[in-house]
Amino acid sequence: MRAYQILDGIGLEKLRLTEMPEPEPKEHEILVKVKAVSLNYRDVMTLEGTYMPAKHGIIPLSDGTGEVVAAGANVSQFKVGDRVAGCFFPNWIHGTASREMLALARGGGEVDGMAAEFVAISEESAVHIPEQMSYEEASTLPCAGLTAWCALIEEGGLQPGERVLALGTGGVSVFAMQFALMAGAEVVITSSSDSKLKRAEELGAHHGINYRTCTEWDEEVLKLTSGKGVDHVVEVGGAGTLNRSLRAVKTGGLVSLIGVLAESGPPVNHAVMLGKKIRLNGIYVGSRSMFEAMISAMTLHKLKPVIGETYPFEELHQAYTSMHNGSHFGKIVVRVNANN
Repeated sequence: MRAYQILDGIGLEKLRLTEMPEPEPKEHEILVKVKAVSLNYRDVMTLEGTYMPAKHGIIPLSDGTGEVVAAGANVSQFKVGDRVAGCFFPNWIHGTASREMLALARGGGEVDGMAAEFVAISEESAVHIPEQMSYEEASTLPCAGLTAWCALIEEGGLQPGERVLALGTGGVSVFAMQFALMAGAEVVITSSSDSKLKRAEELGAHHGINYRTCTEWDEEVLKLTSGKGVDHVVEVGGAGTLNRSLRAVKTGGLVSLIGVLAESGPPVNHAVMLGKKIRLNGIYVGSRSMFEAMISAMTLHKLKPVIGETYPFEELHQAYTSMHNGSHFGKIVVRVNANN
């Protein structure tokens, strides 16, 4: 079978398409014929060496879907022909994650990912995907979708009528917009592109702010909320945007820390945090039970992910480049075994 591996160091040129033996499922494992994978910014960081060190020869990408084509001994949750997605954390099934569970994220560090024509994974680390979604659509769920779900629903406790600020129009932020609208919240979203803001508004966002032309976008958020601020901020920028997010959130509001897209910035304004009693919550995807809850909600509401770009398996390098450049809206997907 064909698989991508990260070989001999860091950088896009170290991502190689190789030939490997097709894996055989062990006890309690299923063999999945991968149909689609999707990219997250974490995947770019892994290649650049700014994420946790990846083992030599690791298969990248945490997110993928496919068809079960074989099952090892004593598999009880899946059968041949089932459509499945792999979980981001293979060992975080439910409850609170341990340090050991979080160290075993798929596609980074020590655990092989989904960028291969076939993968053998534990049945405990897979979920059924919705009938309403294509393999491509469902491949966007394990990391970006679940991260947004946990930030707003599982841990954020989002209520109808509350206000949500989503930074940017990448995968997590677009999912956050969709989940917020599903929950009956008011959504403010930012982008450097007016065309992306228009698309977000077509999908239901109530307000769009171009942070290139409106550099003090936190002040604009306060104007839109009559000076009160939003209840929730989905913070994907990091140090470069955090202080503005703190100013944009209401007193007692929640800022969910997710990404590091804007890594450099001034020191965090602790006085604002203390004076407004702001809650900061670090989000690192979620468990399998949270994943299943999200899928149930999306199925009920007939909610589908937004795919901005799709590439063939042979063009994974181009997909990485697009993710690095940040020109996409929503998710970037790569088809695997597209014709069979």
